[in-house]
Amino acid sequence: MFARVKVSVRSDNTGSSVDVPGLLTPGGLLTPLLDYFVEKSRSRSPSWMDKIVKSVRLFCYYIQANPHQRDTRALFDGFDRALELGTFNLATGEDPSGLCWRPHSAQDRYGIITDLTLFFDWMGKQNPVAANINPLVDASVYEQRWNAAARMHKRENSLLGHLWSNPESDKKRRRLEVRRLPVAKGGEPPAFPDDRFEDLIADGFRIGKRVDHRAICITLLMNGAGFRVSEPFHMFVQDAGPDPTNPATALVAIHHPEEGFAPEKWRDPSTGRRGTRSAYLASQYGLKPRNRIRGPLHAGWKGGLYDEDNAKFAHWFQPWCGEVFLYHWNLYLEQLAHVKRGHHPYLWVNTLRGDIGEPYKLGTFIEAHEAACRRIGLAPLKEAGTTDHGHRHAYGQRARRAGLDSKTVQVMLHHASEESQLIYTGPGTAEIQAALSEAHQRLGESIPSRFLRLISKA
Repeated sequence: MFARVKVSVRSDNTGSSVDVPGLLTPGGLLTPLLDYFVEKSRSRSPSWMDKIVKSVRLFCYYIQANPHQRDTRALFDGFDRALELGTFNLATGEDPSGLCWRPHSAQDRYGIITDLTLFFDWMGKQNPVAANINPLVDASVYEQRWNAAARMHKRENSLLGHLWSNPESDKKRRRLEVRRLPVAKGGEPPAFPDDRFEDLIADGFRIGKRVDHRAICITLLMNGAGFRVSEPFHMFVQDAGPDPTNPATALVAIHHPEEGFAPEKWRDPSTGRRGTRSAYLASQYGLKPRNRIRGPLHAGWKGGLYDEDNAKFAHWFQPWCGEVFLYHWNLYLEQLAHVKRGHHPYLWVNTLRGDIGEPYKLGTFIEAHEAACRRIGLAPLKEAGTTDHGHRHAYGQRARRAGLDSKTVQVMLHHASEESQLIYTGPGTAEIQAALSEAHQRLGESIPSRFLRLISKA
């Protein structure tokens, strides 16, 4: 009934377009959402847009299930209650609305309500004239309801947001008592086990005599240099090579996919100045940066701290990782010499299957990494640190155990702030238990005799 679709939007007479997700309703595309995404497309990621689509679609389903509810305030209150409690009658197991929702967690509800609040804030600020038109003559019933909701939101200042406000503040405006979100220490840092990393590199990516040098290099960039899994997929051929100061190891620079400098000092024909990667891709290949496209070739980019010229350099925590990377990089280039490349500048390409010579997909690597873990007897589980993101956590944990100061770790992980690294460097449960046991032993205390007797009888 409400389908997420890919939409290419042209806002002027030029040939450029913006690819954004849209929500197709029975009355057509939900145009306010489309306008919202077009404006935010330069500052927000595709994954953020997908999350907004899910939240908006939930509210559309609720609108559809309650067509006679014209009180917008009651509609939102009911929507929030349906998220919290679910929509089934617990006594009969029935749901006349047909929504069939189970209760959402407080964290999920917070995210959905926040998504909708920000959307309504934008609607009120961007189009105050349209907000006074009721109904829009050419609007579908869904757009009419969204515009009515936006008007109510603007009139009440924060129709949705105040449902989640601090209980000690803004008591006059608060209508619903919402349970406070539980505060956790952040969960077990899922770090890839250090004692199995050598096995993964040496044996995991090997099938008979065939070795996936490309996947080994990407894995070394994550575990040995702390990069996120998506970041190596923005690399061009010129972004890696022997380090001039130490030819035995690799020098790797991962540039901002849009604002990073183009390779070989390429100059933008329109300005005559050294060009950006975005201009280079458009001019030389007719491509958009991978963080700006949708579909299997998309690769995310979270920004952070750059070393210089909008580039992040690989800071090898263990020098041997840079040396092993260079070894496999050279072998990968030998493989690449026998592959007819597609019309693109990217370093990692398909060499054996799929579209040979075309850019290597992030999803394909994740599957290869999972298979490599299984080959060495590890189940690819987030809780065990054996997924791709576990390598970045292992890098951060290693730096903390080595006693490096937080500012140095910040630069190593390319974080914009020192606080951002805490999730990567916090101690895990096993480490906390070991520290408590050691502290107890230092105190020299023993179990009281009366409790020792109870324990021995159990």
